[in-house]
Amino acid sequence: MSNEAHFHLSGFINKQNFHNWSATNPIELHERPLHSSKVTLWCAISSFGIISPYFFEDKRKKAVTVTGPYYIHMLENFVGPELARHPVTEETFFQ
Repeated sequence: MSNEAHFHLSGFINKQNFHNWSATNPIELHERPLHSSKVTLWCAISSFGIISPYFFEDKRKKAVTVTGPYYIHMLENFVGPELARHPVTEETFFQ
């Protein structure tokens, strides 16, 4: 299983992706910038272990929006070598 998530450096949490359970329902005003700084992280977990986190960044180590070319680059240059280090069988599926 794999997934990616955005982490806003301002502390903002996207409530559509993350759920916090509480015994109370606090009513608070949460202000956030329109375009806050954030990083996008990808990680995978399998029966053979965890594939270390991958941060989507450009050559200057600046966070980027995940596009097709960035995702393909991650698969070819990060996931492929990581999977080669683990006992992947014919029954392994990447989803």
